[in-house]
Amino acid sequence: MTKKVFGVMPAGDAVEKVVLTGGGLTASVITFGAVLQDLRLVDHDAPLVLGFEDLPSYLQHSPYFGATPGRCANRIGNGRFSLDGVDYQLELNEKGVTHLHGGSDGMGRRNWTILEHGASHVVMEIADPDGRAGYPGTTRTRATFAVKEGGVFSALYETVTDRPTIANVCHHAYFNLDGRTDILGHDMMIAADHYTPVDERLIPTGEIRPVENTAFDFREMRPIRLEVDGGQMGYDHNFCLSSSRVAKRSVALARSVNSGVTMEILTTEPGVQFYAGGKVGPAVPGLEGRRYGAFSGFCMETQIWPDAINKPNFPDAVLRPGEVLRQETDYVFSKH
Repeated sequence: MTKKVFGVMPAGDAVEKVVLTGGGLTASVITFGAVLQDLRLVDHDAPLVLGFEDLPSYLQHSPYFGATPGRCANRIGNGRFSLDGVDYQLELNEKGVTHLHGGSDGMGRRNWTILEHGASHVVMEIADPDGRAGYPGTTRTRATFAVKEGGVFSALYETVTDRPTIANVCHHAYFNLDGRTDILGHDMMIAADHYTPVDERLIPTGEIRPVENTAFDFREMRPIRLEVDGGQMGYDHNFCLSSSRVAKRSVALARSVNSGVTMEILTTEPGVQFYAGGKVGPAVPGLEGRRYGAFSGFCMETQIWPDAINKPNFPDAVLRPGEVLRQETDYVFSKH
């Protein structure tokens, strides 16, 4: 394990970078946003994730590349919710109408503190203070990243609170399994019989709709590429894996026939937001000087369903004192 300074935040605190090795993987993690900055697989030249080489690019141009958004990842309609009879208004940081990924200065955009590290793991933590972005209560989230035998990159998030609040933490890496300019040639399987349709703001309508005979049927491996109305289908939707958190199980499989690299996803979470990266296009180059455009990487955000606090039929997003919100996902890489 190596640790060095990656950059300095505007407030003057150093952003540290650790490099983890094991199981055929090399993972670079930075304390800014608990970001997975780079990920490499033995015998595969290209990076497996989208990222930047320097901190200013993350501060100014990152669409949550590799980040850990929270305290409540994904979208909350109108930024409003009611909890125990009290109404709360959160910051509307997406187009002035939606609360996204915990707000403009959420956990995915602030500097975390390293608690411990070794050759193949790192543990970091962040506090989210009472009232920030409108949230009630102070939460503490601990992230444990590890590379393990069998090509496993593991992300474990544990969150506690001192007052009833809402919480949902996810891993927001953008994956590209072959290093090509887009991921439309990748095949995907998602073990979900249902998905949640969204309105024009990408907020779930509350309906839980079967994937059968729709563009959202990934129950068998098929290409991500799908032309709809003359353009690529812009996936940014929650797929319903279960109605509540369960023991970690296999939920998705992605592969590139071009590189032979496969990624299996195992998670405890009830949902996965599949985002095909249609809006990606930072103004600055990424890893190795690569230029990222639309569909250059895809996200598999394992999490509680979006806007769950406002949908009684969705999984529970409330966290109370004395509870630990434990969210664990493994990304398992192999090359054939």
